[in-house]
Amino acid sequence: MVRASSSSELVSFGQKHVAKGLNRLVDDVIQSGQGSYVTMASGKKLLDFTTGIGVTNLGHCHPKVSKAAADQCMKVVHAQCSLAFHEPYLNLISRLLPVVPQGLDTFFFWNSGAEAVEQSVKIARSATGRQNIITMQGAYHGRTFGTMALTRSKTIYTLGSAPLMPGVFVTPFPYWHQLGLPPDVDEKTMVDHCLHQLSLVLSQQTAPTDTAAIIIETVIGEGGYVPAPKSFLEGLRKICDEHGIVLIFDEVQCGFGRTGKYFALEWSGVKPDLMVFAKGVANGFPLSGIVGKKALLDKMKPGSMGGTYAGNAVSCAAAVACADVMKEENILQNVEQRSKELFDALRKMKANPSFQISDVRGQGLMVAVEFGTGSHAPGTRNPLQGVAAQISKRCAEQGLLILSTSVFEVIRFIPPLNISKDELAEGVKIFENVVREVVGSA
Repeated sequence: MVRASSSSELVSFGQKHVAKGLNRLVDDVIQSGQGSYVTMASGKKLLDFTTGIGVTNLGHCHPKVSKAAADQCMKVVHAQCSLAFHEPYLNLISRLLPVVPQGLDTFFFWNSGAEAVEQSVKIARSATGRQNIITMQGAYHGRTFGTMALTRSKTIYTLGSAPLMPGVFVTPFPYWHQLGLPPDVDEKTMVDHCLHQLSLVLSQQTAPTDTAAIIIETVIGEGGYVPAPKSFLEGLRKICDEHGIVLIFDEVQCGFGRTGKYFALEWSGVKPDLMVFAKGVANGFPLSGIVGKKALLDKMKPGSMGGTYAGNAVSCAAAVACADVMKEENILQNVEQRSKELFDALRKMKANPSFQISDVRGQGLMVAVEFGTGSHAPGTRNPLQGVAAQISKRCAEQGLLILSTSVFEVIRFIPPLNISKDELAEGVKIFENVVREVVGSA
């Protein structure tokens, strides 16, 4: 046990012994969390608009979820999935079957989103007998060795790690800034362009008969919080159907009510062959999963899937409680109400030219604010470069944890789904004051 008389000593100990490759927003120690707030070793109480990057969707230490996990700890903690079924695993499937897309009825639970993504690739390759995977520009699917090849949102995630997993090809995603277009460009123009480019990828780089899967986040996360247009997902579904390509939806960050639907894909009505999920499923307990068509998953031979901690009983028990809370506490209705309030406030800010906000976007309580329209073209300069990081840092100093995202100047809002009206207003007020201070001096 670390014995320290001050938060500064704890921080100093961490800086000395924790790997430098792990970045942190603040140099402090989280000691406790309750609802929408965390308390630090320094004594600061911060409103948390990060929810552990979209994990504690029901707030920190939700009493029903924490109790379910504690009770399970006194029954069985580790019921290894290759030995036998365990009850929380099966109970979780029964809770999820009514809310996942119809036709997806076969599950496998793992620990992290990245592991589940890698398993989805393994299934697609095994089922089709093909190797190649098409991923999206701006995508984030993890930092493990396999998922690094699929992640194209920032180079820091793969820096110095080449050669990466082979057989991965990149296609454009319909996001105005990545396409070098103005923020007010119409959706059809972007979608038509991106589907045209995908057709070229399939004719110039990876033949359909060599392509196992196309993987996409239904809302691009680390690439800038950009919802995939319905028409784009429909186009992907059509292409996959024509060529026998597996369509994989990554709902790791946008699933479990985050966008105002149980899963973000519901906004489009498009169904994938495989869906990957994690984060909000268990409100902080490590758990991820894949759900897919039985005919697809049953092509995997017994023993080809597994993992020491996969589908941990305590995590599954917590996830069952999360599913019950989502229904009992009308979480989706709260998301709808708070989302409207958040968008109204942010769009009002956008109308103020001095804030230099170029875009307010997202769905539900997965919302982004982008500053400026600076180009990434060689020889150009963005006068607001670095402003998102400055805003995030200053907000923390003022009592609000909030994160930036992507290579662009974007701040993302990921508050708890059960946040109150007053808590949301408190966070927005801090954000507005900080933007006025930071952007005004940029």
